[in-house]
Amino acid sequence: MQKYRYVFTGALAFVAFGYALFGDGAKIANLITGQDAFVSSKDLKPGTFRKITVPDLPPPMPPTGRGGFGGFGKAAPPPEGAMPAVPAGFKVDVFAENLKAPRQVRRAPNGDLFVMEQAAGQITILRGNKNGKPETTSVYATGLTTNFGINFYPSGPNPQWVYVGNTGSVVRFPYKNGDLKASGPPETLVPDLSPGGNHVTRDIVFSKDGTKMFVAVGSADNVSDTRPVQERRANVLQYTPEGKFVKIYASGIRNPVGLGINPTTGELWVSVNERDMLGDNLVPDYITSVKEDGFYGWPWFYIGKHEDPRAKMERPADKTMDKVIVPDVLLQAHSASLGLTFYDGTMFPAEYRGDLFAAEHGSWNRTTPSGHELVRVPLQKGKSNGVYEDFMTFPGGDSTWGHPVGVVTGSDGALYVTDDTQNKVWRISTSK
Repeated sequence: MQKYRYVFTGALAFVAFGYALFGDGAKIANLITGQDAFVSSKDLKPGTFRKITVPDLPPPMPPTGRGGFGGFGKAAPPPEGAMPAVPAGFKVDVFAENLKAPRQVRRAPNGDLFVMEQAAGQITILRGNKNGKPETTSVYATGLTTNFGINFYPSGPNPQWVYVGNTGSVVRFPYKNGDLKASGPPETLVPDLSPGGNHVTRDIVFSKDGTKMFVAVGSADNVSDTRPVQERRANVLQYTPEGKFVKIYASGIRNPVGLGINPTTGELWVSVNERDMLGDNLVPDYITSVKEDGFYGWPWFYIGKHEDPRAKMERPADKTMDKVIVPDVLLQAHSASLGLTFYDGTMFPAEYRGDLFAAEHGSWNRTTPSGHELVRVPLQKGKSNGVYEDFMTFPGGDSTWGHPVGVVTGSDGALYVTDDTQNKVWRISTSK
C-alpha cells in the first residue's frame, strides 16, 4: 500500500538527500535528510518529509554551560486570524475552545471525546458535532491531580471502567457506554507512581489481549540516577489491569509521554522527550515501538552507542552500551513529543490508514524553536523506516503559538488535536 507522495520508480532501496527509494521502487517527494532536516519551527511546511539518522547526530557540546541555547520558551500569542496549516486536501477548524489546559484525549466506544483538562483537574466529555462544535459538553469527573493519561477497559464496545493517570497514582471510575458523569468515586489501583520532579505525565494503555496495563513514568530530572528514588522512573511499567505491579517493561526511557498500541502488530509504541543541555540538535526526541525488557540508554547513553559525558553515576552491570536500542523514528531534538494515535478512520485517503500521528509540543531551550507541530509517521505493515511528515504546523509570527498535546481519531474519521496554550481542540478533516 502506498504511503508517500511518489516521484518515480526504480529497483533499489536507499535514502539520499532529497529523495528515498523503498522496496516497491517508489521515491518520496519532499524528503529532507542529513543536516538539512534540522530546522526552525517557522520553516516547517506541511507535506514535507524528514528522516534523521544516527550518523546525522552532532557531537555533544561541553557539559559546562548551555552553549548557544536561546533560553526558556514561552507561549507566543497567535497573529490575528492565524490558523494551523495542513497539507493540500485537508483543512483545520476550531472544534472546542475556552478549555483549561487540555492535554490527553481519547475516544470512547460511542464516539465521545474524553479530554483531560489538567489546569482544572477534571475530565470533560465532548459529544457529537453540530455545525462544527460539540453538541454536548459535560464534566465527567473532578478532583484529579496533574491528570494526563486516560483509557477505557476492557476494550471493545462496552468498557466497564475509565482509567486515569494522575501524576502519583492510577485510579479508575466505573463506566458504562454513554455516561456523561462518573457514576461512582474513583478506585485507587496504583498509589505509588513517584510524584514530583520535572516529568509528571502518566499515560496508560492496555495490551491488545487486555492482560497488561502499561504506564509511562518519566525521570525526575534531566540526567541523573538517584536510585532507589528513581528505580521505577524513566521506564514503561507493566501492571495487571487490577493494579498489581508486574515488572519494568522497558527501561532507560528518559521521559515517555504518549503511549499507544499498534492495531496492526499489537506492539506498544511510545513518544519520548530525550535529555537537554547537550546542544541544539541533541538529543533527538523519538517515537518508537517498545521492546519488552529493552534498554534505551538513559541516563548513561543515548540513541545507540553514544555516551552522555555528564553521566558519571554508578551503572548496573546489565546497562551496557551495546544493549542500547536505537529508536524507530528520530525527531528534532527538544520537539517535546507528547500524545500519539494510530489513524483508524476512513475519512482520510486509504494510504493514511494505520499511520501514526504524534503531537510535538515545542521546545523551550533551543536557539531556534523546534516542534510546535503534528507529525505523521507512515507505516508499512505496522513498521516505520524512520521517515516522518510535518503534517500540521502553526505559521505566523515565530510559529510557536501552537502547543499540541493529544491527538485522537474521531468516530467521524477526523483527527482531533488538543492545544494547551490556545486551550482549544483543533479538528483536521479532508477538504472536499
